[in-house]
Amino acid sequence: MQLLTSSIPEIIPHLRWENKEKDVRIWLTSRGEGGKEIVTKDDQHLAEVVDDLFKSLQTPIVPNQHRTTIDEIKIFTDGGSRGNPGPSASGYALLDMQNNIIRQEGVYIGVTTNNQAEYHALKLALAASRDLHPKKIHVYMDSLLVVNQMLGKFKVRNRDLWPIHQSISELVATFKEVSFTQIPRELNKLADSLVNQALDNELDK
Repeated sequence: MQLLTSSIPEIIPHLRWENKEKDVRIWLTSRGEGGKEIVTKDDQHLAEVVDDLFKSLQTPIVPNQHRTTIDEIKIFTDGGSRGNPGPSASGYALLDMQNNIIRQEGVYIGVTTNNQAEYHALKLALAASRDLHPKKIHVYMDSLLVVNQMLGKFKVRNRDLWPIHQSISELVATFKEVSFTQIPRELNKLADSLVNQALDNELDK
């Protein structure tokens, strides 16, 4: 930024702006009494304001859903099948600890069982969480079966669930801490709505 001066009988501030592609120049000019060249305090203050504004624009504002790191997050997941087996979808939401939604998604996954859809939702959510590099993840879902199988309280007796359970276990191992909590369906409405929306969108085609 350049501070230039010229002269007219009274102090009159002037601003000249010029920009060419990414090159922006601003001139602040005060013309003083008797032809005196002066730079007033107002000129200096305005220059400082413009400089501060320019510096602030050098730091990009990153929306929640594109944040690169966050220490602790909540995950809500749900899966549903209309027929069991039948057309199925999985939904998940990633939230920070202030309950701000970082990312949410509902995905149609074809014809599966309800339990497969629940597991698939968990896998999608954990995979999406890796981009945030969280140290701690709190998983909430209304499937008592999946929660207790992930906690090792129930055995995975259904062979169709073995591959995805193993895949999720390997994903969990990449994080420092992951907890699993079973919640009532009434507290899982966000993930449930994502499941139904994905199913409705697919079946309405």
